Amino acid sequence: MKIVLRIVFGIAFLLVSFFGLGPVLMADGMPGERTLTLIVVLLIFAVLFVVYRWLMKRIS
Repeated sequence: MKIVLRIVFGIAFLLVSFFGLGPVLMADGMPGERTLTLIVVLLIFAVLFVVYRWLMKRIS
C-alpha cells in the first residue's frame, strides 16, 4: 500500500511541478500574475506534502 501511495503522490508532485512551475518560469505576463501563480503552486505543494505525511503515518 505504501508503494502505491508513493507512486500516486510522486506523479501528483510531478504534474504540479510541470503544469504549475512552467507558467511561473516561462509566462510572459505581469510580475504580479506570476507571483500569484507561484504562491498558489507553493500552497498546492504544501497541501500535497501534508496529506502525504498524514496518510503515511496513518498507514504505518
